[in-house]
Amino acid sequence: MLTQQPQPVDEHGARGDTARIYHEIRQTLRVSGVNLNFRTWAAFSQFFPAMWAAMQPIAASRAFESASDDLRARAADLVLTLPALRTGAAVGESQRFQIEGALALYHYVNPKLLVFTVLVRRGLHGERTASGQHGAIDLAARVPFGPPRSMAAMEMVDENPRDKRLRRLFSDIKKTLQLSSINSDYRTLALWPDYLEPAWGALKPMVQTEAYREGAVALGDHARAAADRFATPQGFDLRRLGARGEKTQALSDVTDRFERLLPPLILNVGLFARDWWPDDRLRPSPFPLTETTHMEERR
Repeated sequence: MLTQQPQPVDEHGARGDTARIYHEIRQTLRVSGVNLNFRTWAAFSQFFPAMWAAMQPIAASRAFESASDDLRARAADLVLTLPALRTGAAVGESQRFQIEGALALYHYVNPKLLVFTVLVRRGLHGERTASGQHGAIDLAARVPFGPPRSMAAMEMVDENPRDKRLRRLFSDIKKTLQLSSINSDYRTLALWPDYLEPAWGALKPMVQTEAYREGAVALGDHARAAADRFATPQGFDLRRLGARGEKTQALSDVTDRFERLLPPLILNVGLFARDWWPDDRLRPSPFPLTETTHMEERR
């Protein structure tokens, strides 16, 4: 049973060091918002700054970008082994453009979050990589900072929306996927409920199949292999954090939960995207490093 968790720290309500780290997360991960992983981890005040100090050089590296790109490509291959969704959503051209932008955002960032989370879990427990080859990769080559110019904003509805249809939809998603909180992805897609409702209706039977479950397990295995490229981050192990008064059991629980839930989430976004995109668009990065970022645009 999960221990009681502190409440996630809202991106727009963050102050002080948390606000600074949120800004650095957006710049380093090249993303337009702060995902639920980080908003949840931010509630652990001893852990969060120590974790980010250790993980930021890894996440800023081209090697990390490459590992995440490889994981996304593997996810695309797994998606293509599953039946295509047929959502039947009737949306206008403008809404379609916005939905595709949202899917590209999460198709880009979620593989990064999974590799990141594997490394955080290893750092908490002081685990060595499966290969034992620590520090074998060069972190000096860095990605351009800032979200790509064409990336959609990470906007989303409230987790407890007033709309009864969305409340029912979120409740069904949480129950089916065994979520304690609704992911940012679904909260963003809920901006277009006439899309999300039939899309979830098409996806729900799929997530209960053996082929889907096997795909999620395979993707988790691939993520752990991708994380083997990097040394285990230091300075925020559970023993040290416990001595500082951190709620280590709750922290360990939520980190394990994110590592478990991200592979199916990556598949889900890929399945949603496949309904809009040709199959060969799923493997490459939606935002390659050659694309101009907002920071470069302001120079």
